[in-house]
Amino acid sequence: MFHWKKLKKEDIKREVLAGTTSFFAISYIIMVNTVILAEAGMPKELTIFGTIFISILGSILIGLVADAPIVLTTGMGVNSFFTYTLVLSLGLTWQQALAASFCAGIVYLLVAFTKLSKLFAEVVPKSLKTGITVGIGFFLVLIGLEKGHLIVRGEHTFLQLAPLDNGLTLLTLFSLILTVILFIKGVQGSFFIGIVVVTISANFFGMVQPAEHFSLSRIGNYSRIFLQLDFSAFFSKSFLLGVFALSMILIFESMGLLKGLMPDADEKKYLRAYRVTGFITLLSSILGTSPTVAAAESATGIEEGGETGITSITSGICFLLALLALPLLSYIPDSALAPAIIITGFLMIQQIKTVHFSDFSDYFPAILMIVLIPFTMNISDGMAFGFVAYPLTK
Repeated sequence: MFHWKKLKKEDIKREVLAGTTSFFAISYIIMVNTVILAEAGMPKELTIFGTIFISILGSILIGLVADAPIVLTTGMGVNSFFTYTLVLSLGLTWQQALAASFCAGIVYLLVAFTKLSKLFAEVVPKSLKTGITVGIGFFLVLIGLEKGHLIVRGEHTFLQLAPLDNGLTLLTLFSLILTVILFIKGVQGSFFIGIVVVTISANFFGMVQPAEHFSLSRIGNYSRIFLQLDFSAFFSKSFLLGVFALSMILIFESMGLLKGLMPDADEKKYLRAYRVTGFITLLSSILGTSPTVAAAESATGIEEGGETGITSITSGICFLLALLALPLLSYIPDSALAPAIIITGFLMIQQIKTVHFSDFSDYFPAILMIVLIPFTMNISDGMAFGFVAYPLTK
């Protein structure tokens, strides 16, 4: 199952560096997830602990059980569904939404531990698997450009180039140029070096405005969100509709992400990772946070050479250290993180060369998926269109 004993000292160093890089690329989730869940009425100063705890457990467990270089953490898109659909649209309380998330996790596990998971994995055509990978690549590029303040919402268009007289935009351009040069030169740890150099530079020139500070001392109140599942609305239409929709999102988004991040993984490794993801999703509601998925930003660590569970375990340890140094995270500017996400996206996009453009019925669903994943900013929505279009075109 594991190949750690065969690793040389330099291999372990590479894996640890890859795991650290993955953590920094996804570290923004700690703050962002807290803000999104706060809109559902959950206490901001406490949900940050739930986010970190589930990320520690998820990343370490998938490393130990599946030997996969994947970071498991609360999912962007899924957390928005939790807040804006389950709570604000369907009218559930956040405690009832946690219960719905728990039930969705059970449905996920029923699929993961039956022949359905193998069936789903086998019946997905290669063109759609490629579409998922490339779509996630474009999705990462868009996230990186937005996080780095290179693009903004336009007045007459969806997006437009940000003003180049903005300090953060210029910082991102410097960060991107530096990281690209290091990457092309084959410097080991190019992403991580870029993050450190730009973070130090930005703080030296006073370009970082720290976000709200969180205190570890508030962990004593964690019981207010821990194990707060409310099943009182179990038989209501809103609850059941929410469970069904969330189940479908988690089942297919997790499948797509894992296939996209580990395209060469054997069936056993993929299945172990898929099952661990379902188990951690179940635990997320108990720990008082939104459902988890494999972070697309795991690709940054994979591109740094991460191949084994040591990478994900390292990321889990980094989340643990983040718990002890919460205020320091706010001093890492988005401009330092953006290049790693952008470059990783471009590396995933190159898989488009495997699409058979000679057959319209084959590439149309894949390209539809590739276009809609970034444009909707939702992996599951883009996948849904691709899965529906494929049988129609065939």
